[in-house]
Amino acid sequence: MYNIIKRPLVTEKNTLRSNRFNEYAFEVEVDANRTEIKKAVEKIFGVKVIRVNTLIARKEAKRLGRMPGKRLLWKKAIVKLKEGDKFDFVAS
Repeated sequence: MYNIIKRPLVTEKNTLRSNRFNEYAFEVEVDANRTEIKKAVEKIFGVKVIRVNTLIARKEAKRLGRMPGKRLLWKKAIVKLKEGDKFDFVAS
């Protein structure tokens, strides 16, 4: 369960999405499916998940000077919570 979710994605766009639509974004394991992600979020954070959307960020070619390289393949999950449920990634 705990190895499915790698880290929360805290960006300006995701923060606005969480304030308006109660949706949060996570980087997850590439082979995890929607039901596994839903169960992991509900167990770890103690909230009720309504919907899970996933997308895979493909490998892309990058260069550092003359050296060619690639970015790694990773998966993003956008989780919509039940109205009233909420969690904060940044401790006050």
